[in-house]
Amino acid sequence: MSDTDLIKLYSQRILALAADMPGTDPLPEPDVTMRKRAPLCGSTVEVALTCADGRVTGYSQTVHACALGQASAAIFGAQVVGRTRDEIAKLRDQLAEMLKGGPVPDAPFGDYEVLQAARDYPNRHGSILLAPEATLEALEQC
Repeated sequence: MSDTDLIKLYSQRILALAADMPGTDPLPEPDVTMRKRAPLCGSTVEVALTCADGRVTGYSQTVHACALGQASAAIFGAQVVGRTRDEIAKLRDQLAEMLKGGPVPDAPFGDYEVLQAARDYPNRHGSILLAPEATLEALEQC
């Protein structure tokens, strides 16, 4: 990867999202905690949830990932509370499609458009998908 490619990939907006991570304060009494790792790059995300009536009512995350994974977790963390499992599964599927060249996920997850530059870097896709995937697994236990 050239320096120009890196600069394009890690734009200032991506770095700003990564630096302003929501949901980093631990939940006092989560219903479930789930840790997920992207095997290709080693990034990890641990999410803690509270749930009621099929919705996420509380969310916290601990993210150890590249700037792309952090930006993705920041976008996700800002919108996840109040979402159902089906809404999160739809986002995860749309995000995976976007990374393969498809459209940006539906609102309220439109900020993922900033990660379109990562399409050309499939080794980063696992990191980008970690937060929604970990949350889906956690919801299976709620």
